[in-house]
Amino acid sequence: MPLHLIALAAAAFGIGTSEFVIMGLLPNVAADLHISIDIAGLLITGYAMGVVIGAPIMAIVTARLPRKATLIGLASTFVLGNLLCALAPGYGLLMAARVFTAFCHGAFFGIGAVVAADLVPRHQRSSAIALMFTGLTLANVLGVPLGTALGQAAGWRSTFWVVSGIGMAAVAALAAWIPGRIPMQPGNILREFRVLKDVRVLWPLAASVLASAALFCVLTYIAPLLREVTGVSERGITGVLLLFGVALTVGSTLGGKLGDRSLETSLRRVFAGLLAVFAVLPGASHALAPMLTVTFVWGVLGFAVVPLLQTLIVDQAADAPNLASTLNQGAFNLGNACGAGLGSVALGHGLPLTGLPWLSAAMTAAVLLLASWGTRRHGRRGATLPTPSSALTPSRSDA
Repeated sequence: MPLHLIALAAAAFGIGTSEFVIMGLLPNVAADLHISIDIAGLLITGYAMGVVIGAPIMAIVTARLPRKATLIGLASTFVLGNLLCALAPGYGLLMAARVFTAFCHGAFFGIGAVVAADLVPRHQRSSAIALMFTGLTLANVLGVPLGTALGQAAGWRSTFWVVSGIGMAAVAALAAWIPGRIPMQPGNILREFRVLKDVRVLWPLAASVLASAALFCVLTYIAPLLREVTGVSERGITGVLLLFGVALTVGSTLGGKLGDRSLETSLRRVFAGLLAVFAVLPGASHALAPMLTVTFVWGVLGFAVVPLLQTLIVDQAADAPNLASTLNQGAFNLGNACGAGLGSVALGHGLPLTGLPWLSAAMTAAVLLLASWGTRRHGRRGATLPTPSSALTPSRSDA
């Protein structure tokens, strides 16, 4: 793996750990702050909404800044935000710190994905994006289980202290290994918002929202589901999260390979597989062996879709890749917020934990129909366009 992709993956690892570890620590946070599980779950919604709001703002603010300096600045914001989480004395300030941390998320992954794609040949773009997102999946393999175990043993705040240290190491890697001169698209970021009028860009953004909402409607409450329905112990939950993280890593790599071969067909097949997973999850959750099997398949398919949709949006928005890629991160996290929020509302109104997968199945069916319509009706713009000038003959370079 090239060093610049290692640096991007390292930062993605820290950001991903910070975002997802809260799911394994929800019971601990709720007990410590004297709040209910459904209220604690809103910390995930708040983070996601911070990404949604921050993505377009940071896209505008950083549009004409050097890419390397921008990535370092965003990663540094992440470090500060996690320090504030560790120090937060109550729920309100913890929520504010989570939202602050989230502001760097969308822009970092959006800009990072474009940088990763532009520094490799066109036929390797999906794989390069997937390699960057490997850091995010490794966060689920190592960061989330270890962070959960640490939080359970030494208090949830200790996890955020360690995550802050990971962020500092990532900043150092970005400073050392990201090229100083990175090609950039010239132009005005406000004019680039015209890309939102293009249906070929809008439908992948909508698909990202629905796919992420389906994932997080269940994943937000995976710890109580495992504990109360499957009968997994607190230590066992860490093991299941580790298994799920391995599945996400496999899925990210698989999605990159599939995207390089057949992007549209792969999208439809992955969504069809996810629909089947959510349909069998309620029954499988009552016994450990089937729950582990379904969880692994769910993780593989659930994260295979990420590099597929990210590559699609970069290709479809060839005239505004930085903006569109960043907005797609906002779309993913809007889905996170909607999924976690929907789950919170449903549980608050008496829906059992085993009912959440059916909500996810309905959303997955909708995104499957959308993807089938979009890929067949509008096609893939990047398949017929030449490589963007940002990748070959840049008009302006970072200093």
